Amino acid sequence: MQPTKARVRKRIARPQRAARVTKPTRPAPRIVPGAKTAKVKPLALGDLSQLLGYSIRRAQLWIFKEFSRQLAAFEISPAQFSVLCVIDANPGVNQLAVAQLLSIERAGLGRLVDHLEGRGWVRRTASAINRRYYVLYLTEAGTALLGRLRPAAAESDKALAAKIGPRAYKELQRALSVFVEDA
Repeated sequence: MQPTKARVRKRIARPQRAARVTKPTRPAPRIVPGAKTAKVKPLALGDLSQLLGYSIRRAQLWIFKEFSRQLAAFEISPAQFSVLCVIDANPGVNQLAVAQLLSIERAGLGRLVDHLEGRGWVRRTASAINRRYYVLYLTEAGTALLGRLRPAAAESDKALAAKIGPRAYKELQRALSVFVEDA
C-alpha cells in the first residue's frame, strides 16, 4: 500500500474591503476685517442667451415662482390649481382626460386627486359609462376655494404684466396661445 498524500486545500484570499476614506473637510475661508474681496465676474450664458427656448424657460421659472407665492397662503400648488380649474370647467370629467389635457402622468394625477380629495375639494366616483375610469367633480368646498384662488391667479398675471409691460403681455399671450390650442 502506498502512503496517501494528504490533500491540502489552498485558501483563496478574498479581497478585503477597503476602509472607508472620508474627505477632509476644507476649512472656511478666513475673512480678514478691512481686507478687499475680489469681485466675482458673473458667469456668461454663451449661446443660451440667444435661444428663445432658454428665455421662455427662464420666464416660466419666474412666473411659476410668482404664482406659487400667490398660492402659498392657500397651501395649494399651481398643478393642483390647474386640476381644480379643469374639473370646474368640465364637471364629471374623466380623470384620464384631465391627465392628458394637462400633460401630467396618470400616476402623478392620481396622487394629485388623492390630495385634493383628502382635503375635501374634489369628489371622485366610478364612471357610469366605463367602470374602469373615475370621473371628477368639485365639492362645494372646492368651488368656494377656487373662487378665492382666482384673484390670486389674477394677481400673478398682473405681476407679469407689470414686469414686461401691458402691451408686451398681450403680445406674449397672443403668441403663446398657439401652444395652448395645440395641447
